Amino acid sequence: MTTSPAAPVLGAVVLAAGQARRMGGRPKPLIERDGLPLVRRVVLALVEAGVREVVVVLGHRADEVAAVLADLAVNCVVNEAHAAGRVSSLRKGLAALGPDIDAVVVALADQPLLEAADVSVLIKMYECRGAARAVVPRVAGVRGHPVMFDSGAREEILARDAGFGARQWLDAHPAEVIWFDCENAHYVEDVDSPEDLRRIAQHYGRSMRWPGYA
Repeated sequence: MTTSPAAPVLGAVVLAAGQARRMGGRPKPLIERDGLPLVRRVVLALVEAGVREVVVVLGHRADEVAAVLADLAVNCVVNEAHAAGRVSSLRKGLAALGPDIDAVVVALADQPLLEAADVSVLIKMYECRGAARAVVPRVAGVRGHPVMFDSGAREEILARDAGFGARQWLDAHPAEVIWFDCENAHYVEDVDSPEDLRRIAQHYGRSMRWPGYA
């Protein structure tokens, strides 16, 4: 009798440190979609999809973002150098993951449409990847998130200089990347400006608002 290979132990890094300049400095992870902060929604989607360990990287207004995750089993780490950009936050999160992680999911805290089902599909694609080491969703030619890569890629990223992140690794290893081409806009929608809030609310019929405002 043959046995199926064990499912990989999954960790995730959620990037929630940005300064949100186009939002006037208001922290995007706290935007509420249908009454739930985006960062909390993303964390719950990852956990429901089977991710064992979640690291949320905070920076801008870290205490406020951490407060909406206080009752969840997540590891919140603060990137004091978050003004240096997303790569510094990614590296902080990768370093904070435990040593027993087989694969890493990297998600953004401002993905308003991401659901557990979207993460589950990505994980299935990763499990069927063959000799590849990473899976990246792509919609109409646009790279999306979350992305997944193996623990070896994580180690290789951390072994490089401070400016080397997931995008640089993916660009340097094209033969080891599977592009998951699909029509699921959940992977590519994020919120960068007030106009995005209005557009997503109108197009998808979702309530998008800042906490404390109608």
